[in-house]
Amino acid sequence: MRYIIFILVFIILVSSCKNTIKEPIDPDTYYTCSMDPQVVEYKPGKCPICKMDLTPVKKRKGESQDELELSEQQIQLGNILVDTIRNGTINDQLILTASLNFDQSKLYAVSSRVMGRVEKLYFKNLGEYVKKGSPLYEMYSEDLNNAKQEYLLAIDKKNAFSSQAIIDFDQLIQGAKNKLLLWGLTEMQLSELANTRKASPITTYYSTAGGYITQLDIREGDYVMEGGTIVKLADLSTLWVEAQVYSSQLADLQENSMVTVQLPDFNNKEIKGKLEFVNPEINQATRINLVRIPIPNPGNYLKPGMSAYVLLKSPRRKSLSLPIDAVIRDGKGATVWVQTGKNTFKNLMVQTGLESDDRIEIISGLSEGDIVVLKGAYLLHSEYIFKKGANPMEGMKM
Repeated sequence: MRYIIFILVFIILVSSCKNTIKEPIDPDTYYTCSMDPQVVEYKPGKCPICKMDLTPVKKRKGESQDELELSEQQIQLGNILVDTIRNGTINDQLILTASLNFDQSKLYAVSSRVMGRVEKLYFKNLGEYVKKGSPLYEMYSEDLNNAKQEYLLAIDKKNAFSSQAIIDFDQLIQGAKNKLLLWGLTEMQLSELANTRKASPITTYYSTAGGYITQLDIREGDYVMEGGTIVKLADLSTLWVEAQVYSSQLADLQENSMVTVQLPDFNNKEIKGKLEFVNPEINQATRINLVRIPIPNPGNYLKPGMSAYVLLKSPRRKSLSLPIDAVIRDGKGATVWVQTGKNTFKNLMVQTGLESDDRIEIISGLSEGDIVVLKGAYLLHSEYIFKKGANPMEGMKM
């Protein structure tokens, strides 16, 4: 009996020892998540984000940290195409991505000249068009009503004591009139008030500008303070075309030069314009600048927010260039993939210049003779993030 008990205890101890033995960690294997490739671990487990099992990925021998190696099958399935970059002539046209925006000099804010309660709004919806001089809102204001009575009282006193030269009643009338004009009444309203001698407690205010309503923050019954905004209007008779320019392209721009604005929403309709303004300050984070071209908008058929292209003439020159799809661009800059070995690729940051049709100039970052990925760059970008768990552009600087 003792012998049997001894055998059972021995078996249990051996089993527990086996369970505590850990599999050695393979230094050439890391684990990542197919749903969240930024997760990288060096042992099996679950993704801390989506809780899925991590997928083992085998490191390839000879592959450096900033390189990506693919199999022959991956290259074929991804249709990755490479070519040797050479010097060539790029067309004499610079194409800038742009958008239509409000002409800031034609934005108007209609504000209350006096404190009071808004009794009626004649326009209640954003986007409605307001003609200059049309009734905009009605207001009840005690201060305004008192000023009307002062004006009528000054007129009555002049009529009653016109023969007495001690008091200058014309000056009193003009002072009361100026106050009402300052508080937003029109000459026509004052003339009617003087003729009828009836001061209505409700005053109608008329729009001092014309345009589309872009902001309307008050409702009927709201109280507004003196200087409070009633409505904001935008005149769309002219618009600003604001284009993004990389710092490397600024040398090709000159103020007051003629450009062509192309509108893809209107079958690539072209409008001639003048480069009116180049922002003197470059965004340090994106290395992007803005240029502005005002264009006419008869009929107001163009709307802020529409996309556009700005076409500028530039001297024809010899330089390195690539298909636009070979260059990956974001707010941090531009990069391309170059082939460093048979099936290995590396991401390099480049400085771009002119764009012409389907090609883009490479100013720096590449040399003649480099083997560049022309097709499949975005696939390599995604594969790098999946395998390395990081963006290949992180930490890059020109």
